[in-house]
Amino acid sequence: MERMLLWALFFVLLSFCVSSGKETEPPLELDHLTSELLESARTPEFFDWLVRSRRKLHENPELSFQEFETSEFIRTELDSLGINFTWPIAKTGIVASIGSGAQPWFALRADMDALPIQEMVEWEHKSKNDGKMHACGHDVHVTMLLGAAKLLQQRRNELKGTVKLVFQPGEEGAAGAYHMLKEGALDKFQGIFGLHVAPDLPIGTIGSRAGPFMAGSGRFLATIQGSGGHAAMPHKAKDPVLAMSLAIISLQHIISRETDPLESRVITVGFVKGGQAGNVIPETVTFGGTFRSMTVEGLSYLQQRIKEVIEFQSAVHQCNATVDFMEEKSRAYPATVNDEALYSHAKKVGEHLLGGESNVRLLPMFMAAEDFSFYAQKMPAAFFMIGAKNESMKSGIQLHSPYIVLDEKVLPVGSALHAAVAISYLDGQSVPSN
Repeated sequence: MERMLLWALFFVLLSFCVSSGKETEPPLELDHLTSELLESARTPEFFDWLVRSRRKLHENPELSFQEFETSEFIRTELDSLGINFTWPIAKTGIVASIGSGAQPWFALRADMDALPIQEMVEWEHKSKNDGKMHACGHDVHVTMLLGAAKLLQQRRNELKGTVKLVFQPGEEGAAGAYHMLKEGALDKFQGIFGLHVAPDLPIGTIGSRAGPFMAGSGRFLATIQGSGGHAAMPHKAKDPVLAMSLAIISLQHIISRETDPLESRVITVGFVKGGQAGNVIPETVTFGGTFRSMTVEGLSYLQQRIKEVIEFQSAVHQCNATVDFMEEKSRAYPATVNDEALYSHAKKVGEHLLGGESNVRLLPMFMAAEDFSFYAQKMPAAFFMIGAKNESMKSGIQLHSPYIVLDEKVLPVGSALHAAVAISYLDGQSVPSN
């Protein structure tokens, strides 16, 4: 009996040691992987290549679905790295493939388009295209994904599956992600990861949150038709300016009086147009903007009420209104919702890569919209912000500003993070063969 108890104790201790080894081994492996990737991306030769690539992209910004030179530059770099790709998808999009080609498939995504903004930063690599600027950091996103491509290609024979690199057009209001999915470019993927530069987060930090992270957003364009006339005789006209003014005020009542104060919703009128002279009541006016919510139900409600309020206020002032939600041209974006398991995975990788939990921040939900949300509706997805702030460079100016400056030291960090998330994801998803 005593001998049996000793044997039982031996096997309990043995199983404990084995299980303990299994628990400690992955973190040690992850430490080694992330350290190796970041060191590679920070070597002078690698970093210089990243900087040159980013600056070339920054000098040549292109608007949504017009990213022809950008796409050509990416394809040239992929060719030089010996990476296979499919093109064109959604006009200018590219999906590259690294690894065995076998499942699991994991995607990394970067958007390519610029904004219709005149750059005001005077530097050697200022935009060469008047009225166009990479003011949202998509030049950085593309460069970080090219950096990840180089790191992954160096380890292609070690990948336990396949990494897909998604270079996507048309994020800025044109729903490029929706069109990539519509063309079947991301079928049968097990997950997707994306990064966005954050000028208010320091270099060497990232941030996100599980579950709802960014708002869904739609656009509207309203036209109010009245009857014009002389400013001295308003009683003989039907004033669309007055109708528009009260409609705009009433739209804010939807937020202040119809929305739960604990639920985030926003309606913003961004432009108004109407009339050419101060003494003439115009025939028509137009105005438009965006509406945002963290839920599908919230977006639907706002869309319904925006239409009702504008039409009602126009009718009160004996005018007619049409409200166009531009769904053919500018599809509404759903909320970006991070998969909890994939968020936790990317968070853990970030902690190892960046040296601790303090450098991976829990961010609040915010009301900006991102078409990465379309991917999140189809597969497990995780979207993180990555710090690009440097106080000495005055780089804390917000996105979409003509004065924005981003610290290029973010490039190797983002490249290594992309690669580490993908490699470790495949390691965890692969099924050992018998």
